[in-house]
Amino acid sequence: MNTPADFSPQLQTLLNGISPLPHLGVIQAQGEDAANFLHNQLSNDVLLLPVGQSRLAAFCSAKGRMQASFILVKTASDTALLVLSQDLLAQTLKRLSMFVLRAKVKMSDASGQWQLRGLLGDSARAAVGAAAPWQTQVLDGAHAVALYPAVLGESPIPRALWIAPAGHSLPAGVDVPSDVWTWAEAMSGVTLVSQPVFEAFVPQMLNYESVGGVNFKKGCYPGQEVVARSQFRGTLKRRTARVHSPVALKAGQDIFTPTDPEQPCATVVLCAARPDGQGFDALVSGTTESMQTGWRVGGSEGEALEILVLPYALLADI
Repeated sequence: MNTPADFSPQLQTLLNGISPLPHLGVIQAQGEDAANFLHNQLSNDVLLLPVGQSRLAAFCSAKGRMQASFILVKTASDTALLVLSQDLLAQTLKRLSMFVLRAKVKMSDASGQWQLRGLLGDSARAAVGAAAPWQTQVLDGAHAVALYPAVLGESPIPRALWIAPAGHSLPAGVDVPSDVWTWAEAMSGVTLVSQPVFEAFVPQMLNYESVGGVNFKKGCYPGQEVVARSQFRGTLKRRTARVHSPVALKAGQDIFTPTDPEQPCATVVLCAARPDGQGFDALVSGTTESMQTGWRVGGSEGEALEILVLPYALLADI
């Protein structure tokens, strides 16, 4: 089995160019109350976000369970774009719109007005340089958001999200298949919520507090009390890990541990095939205790998963 340090130069060459992102969509919030409205609904600060910058944020139920998550881009003082999983767009737009009430903001599906691309390697480097995750460059009407890199041993591959109005010319770079982008996302350790894991996690179960997706100093939002209590009372029992699997996994699939083969201990968040054909890599959210005893697919006799080191540090309980 290959480990991340064993990846060939040919594989790294595949992680260099521009990828379509058909699995993502865009919700637009526009109006003089847009920032304030989103600030009151999401896990991150929107009011203090400068125009032209971005943040990761979660939209939670009253029980703190993530119903969607976004890369939020503030394109103007009265406009923000929420990039999210396309399979959650319609229901998320409907739910957010329910809370608008008298706020001066219009929520709409703007997927047709914007084009999205994933930038890898030199293409990402050309757009965002060495910017830290969530820092954004505005390039002739387009926005390039620096993301967490895909880490392969000692060789991090830069990643960026490119957002531009429909009809805008694309940045230079070779075409990269969307499944390669998904694999690079798994290797970054940071992903968005999709339909199969709707309401499956509080933000910390996806490590969001450690990658800039939760602001514990802002005011209330749906589920804020549960999210804060999980952090401040030391009750975090589940985390997301990168894993390597010899078999394909599906988002929402249960994972087990040999010490308790009847009770699921983890859930698959995202999985993609390694571009070199050497199995599959995934993000799995599970109990920290079961990570120590090992994870298997389909019960105690199933295929074993290899837990890989995260490419970022986890924020300790406060």
